[in-house]
Amino acid sequence: MISYAGRNRRTVNALKTMYFDGPEWTPCGVYFLPSAWMRHREALEEVVLAHPRIFPGHRKGSVDFDFKAGLWSPLYELGRHTDCWGVVWENCARGFDSQAVGHPLAEWAAFDAWKRRLPDPLKDDLFGPRQPWDEMRRGFEQARARGDLAGGGGLPHGFFYMMLTYLRGFENCMLDLAGDDPRLHELIAIIVRHNVTVIAKYLELGAETMGFGEDLGMQTALPMSPAMWRRVIKPAYECMFGPCRDRGVPVFLHSDGHLLEIIPDLIEVGVTTLNPQFRANGLDGLRAVAKGRVAIHLDLDRQLFPFATPGQLEDHVGEAFEALYDPRGGLSLGAECGPDVAPEKVDAICTALERVCRPPALA
Repeated sequence: MISYAGRNRRTVNALKTMYFDGPEWTPCGVYFLPSAWMRHREALEEVVLAHPRIFPGHRKGSVDFDFKAGLWSPLYELGRHTDCWGVVWENCARGFDSQAVGHPLAEWAAFDAWKRRLPDPLKDDLFGPRQPWDEMRRGFEQARARGDLAGGGGLPHGFFYMMLTYLRGFENCMLDLAGDDPRLHELIAIIVRHNVTVIAKYLELGAETMGFGEDLGMQTALPMSPAMWRRVIKPAYECMFGPCRDRGVPVFLHSDGHLLEIIPDLIEVGVTTLNPQFRANGLDGLRAVAKGRVAIHLDLDRQLFPFATPGQLEDHVGEAFEALYDPRGGLSLGAECGPDVAPEKVDAICTALERVCRPPALA
């Protein structure tokens, strides 16, 4: 368990939420795709400035609405981009994420040649060289000096299961799983070995939390049976998350899609905070399987935001809070907004979060 000593108020509250230790308020946040800033510009910033309890420290004019200096990843830029694994990505709308369209192992015949040019886990990031590890260490030290958590997250979204689908293509991957293809198991070992090396380096440098993200579910079900998930995917997760769990380093896992059946397994392999989606899992399911057992950072209903009235949005936030709130902690709420969410609807979401979560005014 991470000590609260020397931490700022917001960090202590986040830790108490994670550890079910009676937080002062329910953490909450509203996040924007770059495309949302590009479309709504000053109108969106006025909403942000009107809600300093949700966006503490935001300064007017601090966002370049056109991102002229570039976006945080080539995946959000127009065009085709090839990553260090040989996956080809395509983006048709700047400010949105890309889609994997070129799969270097679409044919197993390419496997041997592909294995001869694997990325170096300590040198290669998804697009280009990694941030120098000495800089990473200094960043961790500076975070602790500010009273923040030294958080590590050096693996890309889609770090394991989705990586299999990026490399093989989704249909091929599903057939590999169904046929228990030994080449798939060799590929799994390669990806796990790469990821474990990166995780071990973050832990060595003093990461106090580790964040991971990939989409394990589909809209209403897992892409495979829970039994197959436990047989094939769970052991890999144990290899990657186990060292964090064994050192007392909390694990945050984001996953889009339906995953109710495997939430107990995710807890078992070391997930401390789970970031599930509202619509794909439902409040009743999350309340039955996850509430009180793992900290939940709920992804509010992004599929509702563009079409709901402000009143319906406030009701939605209140319903989610009422269903999953526990005075001991274990709940935080997040809302991701794209360009199809009008500023007045963002304002309604912020107002509702302020009402139910009661975040204080912090510098």
